[in-house]
Amino acid sequence: MQERWKQVQPQLFNFGKVFIARCRQDNIAMSAGHLAYVTLLSLVPFIMVTFTIMSAFPAFVSVRSKLEHFIFSNFVPTASDVVHQYMSEFVGNASQMGAIGILSLLMVALLLISNVDKTLNRIWRTQSDRPIVYTFAIYWMVITLTPMLIGSSVIVSSYLVGIAAFAEEYTPGLGTFLLSMVPSFTAMLAFLILYMVVPNRRVNAVHALLGAFIATLAFEGTKQVFTLYVTSFPSYQLIYGALAVVPILFLWVYLSWIVVLLGAEFTCSIADTFDSHRAEDEPRKIAEE
Repeated sequence: MQERWKQVQPQLFNFGKVFIARCRQDNIAMSAGHLAYVTLLSLVPFIMVTFTIMSAFPAFVSVRSKLEHFIFSNFVPTASDVVHQYMSEFVGNASQMGAIGILSLLMVALLLISNVDKTLNRIWRTQSDRPIVYTFAIYWMVITLTPMLIGSSVIVSSYLVGIAAFAEEYTPGLGTFLLSMVPSFTAMLAFLILYMVVPNRRVNAVHALLGAFIATLAFEGTKQVFTLYVTSFPSYQLIYGALAVVPILFLWVYLSWIVVLLGAEFTCSIADTFDSHRAEDEPRKIAEE
């Protein structure tokens, strides 16, 4: 056991150096700020497109309210009611726009996907430039498939609620535990798909799973710390008053993108450190740069 630890220890130390060097090289704090800004611009168009596509499928019409409650209660840690109210009003106003206005909102939603694509491919050291038709097809697939996947996940979550209620009768506490894990599993699945599908190269499934697991842990921890900070030190409410939800939402989106990019860097660092054909040359090159 000690011999095995002596062999692994240098690799873990090298992994730490590669991970830190990668984060510095890619300047993830600046990239997260850029993505947070684009996200706030694209949030309303993306939600509007999502609900519009879901309304085309009768099976998903009844889950819209459940979907809104699930997202805002589990992934917006503070002021979820206020954000939910504003988003609903914005989406309602946007739905009254003409064809040209809706098309412009759709382009803004595609802008977010494009920026995420370019940022992650830069982290993976790959070119995100594809033929324009192929790129548009991928982005459109994301726009159309994401609402169906979200709607399906909410339906599955509703099914799990029934199973958890049944399990609660025989094993008290188990149902509550299972329900509490649903948001974490949902976030982990989203991270896994993001790290495996977006890069324009083959990503090891195990590496992506480890990166998704670390990102999920960081996301849940960040959510708890962020909630504690906002509720214990309400400086935003004192300074901004009714507008406090704006900086709070921006800060949370920024921290969320930090977590996403850290998970991506973690996944790449595993590949650079432990892959047999890159373990000797690539980590040393990155660490030295």
